[in-house]
Amino acid sequence: MTAQRLTMTIAGAFVLVSLFMGHINGQFDLTKFGWSWMLLFVGANLFQSGLTKFCLMTNILRKFGAK
Repeated sequence: MTAQRLTMTIAGAFVLVSLFMGHINGQFDLTKFGWSWMLLFVGANLFQSGLTKFCLMTNILRKFGAK
């Protein structure tokens, strides 16, 4: 598995876990400190990496030996 695929898999897992935890706790309001902040963080980083072609997670995974 390539570093890019690992990055997308990890990001997708964070989004799914955040949605699940937000559903359980009923915290989908961004005015509260809750799991929705993780969704905002992951989404903003995915958006930024799509525009700039720089992704810190991909670079870290490459340093650990991912293709």
